[in-house]
Amino acid sequence: MNKSSFPFSRKNYRLMLIGLAMIVFGFILIGLDSAPHGNGFLGLTLGPIVTFAGFIFEFYAIFAKSEEKN
Repeated sequence: MNKSSFPFSRKNYRLMLIGLAMIVFGFILIGLDSAPHGNGFLGLTLGPIVTFAGFIFEFYAIFAKSEEKN
């Protein structure tokens, strides 16, 4: 029986924080677009790609196998 009561390992939580940072950074990029209504490169291309990559990374972080210590 594992002594930890947390559902994920330390590795998973670190990966989740990285994914969350990617999502926040993507939204910041969308907000930094200087074109009207966010219709420039940052608002329509780069920001959504970074945000989507952050969500994909979050799924990876949740499903990544944790190392079990014997």
